[in-house]
Amino acid sequence: MTKSSPPPVKRAFTLIELLVVIAAIGILMGLAVPALNSAYERAKVTKDLSNLRQIGAATQLFMNDNNGVFPGSATLTWMSQLNPKYLSSWRVLESPFDKRPTDELGGVNTAVSYGINANVLPGNVAISADKITKPVTFIVFAPAQKAGTTVSFQGAATSAAPGVTVLAATSTPPGANATGGTSNNRAKINALCADWHAETMLWSATSPAFINTGPATATDTDADHRWTP
Repeated sequence: MTKSSPPPVKRAFTLIELLVVIAAIGILMGLAVPALNSAYERAKVTKDLSNLRQIGAATQLFMNDNNGVFPGSATLTWMSQLNPKYLSSWRVLESPFDKRPTDELGGVNTAVSYGINANVLPGNVAISADKITKPVTFIVFAPAQKAGTTVSFQGAATSAAPGVTVLAATSTPPGANATGGTSNNRAKINALCADWHAETMLWSATSPAFINTGPATATDTDADHRWTP
């Protein structure tokens, strides 16, 4: 009679092996999550730029019909003059960085995240494009933000609400170099210039940058042509 071989021994993970696997998964997640967050932020930056370009295109169409004058007045907001004739979707006025509750259908209750340069509407009277001496650096539209340590928007809630403007250097703690952008740890912001190109720029630096904290200097020759809220 032949001897039967002993049953195979089922080998389980040791505690050390289990800890190594958990550590490896943790390392992989630590590498993947920042990459995913970075890709998600880049997607929002791209959408934000697209919104600004669409607002710019609608503004150009409006100005073509109104002797080169920008939208906005004491009685009509710039957004209500653009929508729906020149800007078909009100949802374009909402920045992907804006987390306020909005109308799910993208109607007139959708938040307005963007502001128009106050220099375009001095005394609530819109100027014409020929008044801008350096359109390549003159910012017309940008995300409208409140003061605070996090990105917070002050845009209007409906088409009938007052117009909005962008605030500069209003983050806390206060200071000339306060960061107030929407991306890159609030160091950068998108803006649409008067030559109708949209770009991502530094919130605060020598040149080029979003805010204007004083007159032109040797290191920032375009300061007085940019945003002066």
